[in-house]
Amino acid sequence: MNNDYMTLNEIRVLGFETLLRELGPVATIRFMQQYESGRGNYTRDRHKWLTKKSVKELAQEITKEKKP
Repeated sequence: MNNDYMTLNEIRVLGFETLLRELGPVATIRFMQQYESGRGNYTRDRHKWLTKKSVKELAQEITKEKKP
């Protein structure tokens, strides 16, 4: 099978089959439980975390913090 031309579904199926073969069913499930798709809207929410400071203000704060 030429992996360069596989569809996303073919890659997903092959990956799952490989996990099952190499790890077994229990470890495969434990491995897959480590990953989740996430929640929320990062692009929107990050504006709450980011300050409204200019690059110059941020550079001044960094310089200030670096001084002993």
